[in-house]
Amino acid sequence: MSLLDASLDGGFGQPVFEAQAAFRLLMDAMARPGSRHRVDADVAAPGLSGPAQATLALTLCDADTPVWCDDAPPALGAWLAFHTGASLTAAPGEAAFAFVGLGGAVPDDLPLGSQDYPDRSATLVIEVRGFGEGERFRLAGPGIDGSCDLAVDGLPEDFAAFRAANRALFPRGLDVVLTAGREIVALPRSTHFIPSEG
Repeated sequence: MSLLDASLDGGFGQPVFEAQAAFRLLMDAMARPGSRHRVDADVAAPGLSGPAQATLALTLCDADTPVWCDDAPPALGAWLAFHTGASLTAAPGEAAFAFVGLGGAVPDDLPLGSQDYPDRSATLVIEVRGFGEGERFRLAGPGIDGSCDLAVDGLPEDFAAFRAANRALFPRGLDVVLTAGREIVALPRSTHFIPSEG
């Protein structure tokens, strides 16, 4: 497949309606941290891990949002430019959105915002193997009635320590969305993410 073919394929069939539906789904996920949501769009992007990551890229990225992706092939830059107007950056520190594939590492220099402008932080999207099995965590914070449990298989190494350090920066810090194929789970920076034995 040529670079041009790769950039044209894999987008929304009905961009306005599917982007609106995906944005509502993401807002619901952010409002209810730890809850599982499924994207229905049949989309694919070269270099992104699955339909959920591709859907989020199509929904969130635009010409004003530089994107960083670990192991990004040249076709991903062409795909993003064609479908969203966004451009790839090789520097995580410039990214508005960062996509990490399964088994990838979280870069340590993503924008964290400032005390005056905490919204100027990046959003981090991480692919995992799945939800319901694997490491178990207790979640608490805004949008959660008391607490809830979340099991995740395939998190990056030392993710719990990263989340604890990220939470300590509040109101600065990264909002995180975990993806697994078609599923997403949102972990806003305000969410406490505690390893659980049970």
